[in-house]
Amino acid sequence: MPKLTAERFDVEGTMSFFARQGGLDHLRARKHGDLLIIESGPDDAPIPHARLRRVTKQWWTLEMPTHMGRWEKTGLRGPRLQILQALVDDFGWTLTPIA
Repeated sequence: MPKLTAERFDVEGTMSFFARQGGLDHLRARKHGDLLIIESGPDDAPIPHARLRRVTKQWWTLEMPTHMGRWEKTGLRGPRLQILQALVDDFGWTLTPIA
């Protein structure tokens, strides 16, 4: 079975989603294996805000960083856009710009 990966169109779709939300233009997404990492700040010292992990072709899970720099599963699982909407609705405070 081939390994699942995040694709370029997943990054582009995520960036498009953030652009439609307003106030989230400081965020960017990048892919790393099966992950879509949502971050801000300078490229050489990014600030992680969240990450989505691809678990099937259509389904993703949401993980959030802890204050110790580790990643914690939220238990949310669904299509990418549904997970992104839950991120904005339920964890929006984690997406605020960090100076």
